[in-house]
Order: sequence, then structure tokens, then C-alpha cells
Amino acid sequence: MQRLLAALEGAWATIRGHHAEIPEVVVLIATGSDRGALRKLGHFAARRWRLADGGERSEILIAGEGLDRGPGSVFATLLHEAAHALAFARGIRDTSRGGRYHNRRFMAVATELGLQVGALRPYGLAATTMPSATAARYSAALDDLADALVLWRATELPRGRIRNTESPALCLCGCPRQLRLPRSILEGPPVVCGKCGAPFLPRPGGGRDGR
Repeated sequence: MQRLLAALEGAWATIRGHHAEIPEVVVLIATGSDRGALRKLGHFAARRWRLADGGERSEILIAGEGLDRGPGSVFATLLHEAAHALAFARGIRDTSRGGRYHNRRFMAVATELGLQVGALRPYGLAATTMPSATAARYSAALDDLADALVLWRATELPRGRIRNTESPALCLCGCPRQLRLPRSILEGPPVVCGKCGAPFLPRPGGGRDGR
């Protein structure tokens, strides 16, 4: 775990080497699960840490459940969060709706960092991937990350009986994988696929029971 965290911190330092405006952060590996389901692969949280000298640092969290996606996808998550960090440093409001909806200002910053950006309903321009040219730029950091990715956290799935009479909805991600989720889960933060990073959403054209 120490080796993996060091590789992530080194990758962040490498990104900052190409984009000096990106601030130093505290990098964490933690769970992305909430109430038994994977909610996120990473996050940027501004000014969460206080330093003994009176300074402060923002936080980058990488979900342990997403570490099985390989170095390219994990590094792309770092770049996604780096875009949020750069927007914060510039005073750019790049999201709304509690940080869930990614707007065109986010797309501009993410593109500047070398990501390809697309729409991900209902989260705006939140779909980000790393093209080959960007991967080539960070090849050394990707090699270090590949060597360190030797463990990941098991994904927790919702368990227990559903206490209402409504059938859960059949939901699909981008793979597509299938998962049935009750309304109480769907109305909360997104449930994210640990493989492709896309949220599980009700199947188009189907009822809440998936039929």
C-alpha cells in the first residue's frame, strides 16, 4: 500500500511538472463505496487539510475499488481530478448540482490537461478518457503505477431485503454490466461501475423493474 500511494503521489507530481498551476494536495486511497455500493472512483475536495505551519492543502481521493482498472484508467482518474484542482486554483466554477454536473468550463480545463471529454448523462461533460498522445507524455509515470498496482479493494454491492413493494430497476453501465437498484439508491449519489467508471442508470425504455 505504501508503494502504491507513493506511485500515485509521484504521478501527481509529474502532472504538476507539466502544469505548474495545479496545487500540491494530500493524496488518499480510500473506499468509494457508500451504503454498500460503489459511488465514485475519485474526488477532489478543496482545502480539507490544515498544516502545522498554518497552511492548507486540498484532497485527492482515489477509490480502492477502482484500482483494478489498470494504470491507464487510474491515471486518467488522476487527470480528471487534476482538472478540478486546476479549475479551483483559477477560481473557475466547473461543476454545479453539488459537484455532480460538469460544465463546459470543466471540459476546457480537462482538455487542456490532455483528456478527451464527452457527455455522461445526467452528469454533464463528465466522461473523460486519456488518448494515446497523453499516455505517451506520461509513460514513465504509467510504468511506475503499473508496477505498484498489485492490490485493490473488493467492490461492495447492495445487500439485504428491500422493504417496499416496488421492484428495483434494472440498471446498466457503459460496459454494459447489469445491476438492480432500488429507488432509495438511485435517488442518491451515483453508483459507479468499478470497471468502466460510468454510473449505473435505469435501462432506457424499461420500467423501474427493468421490464
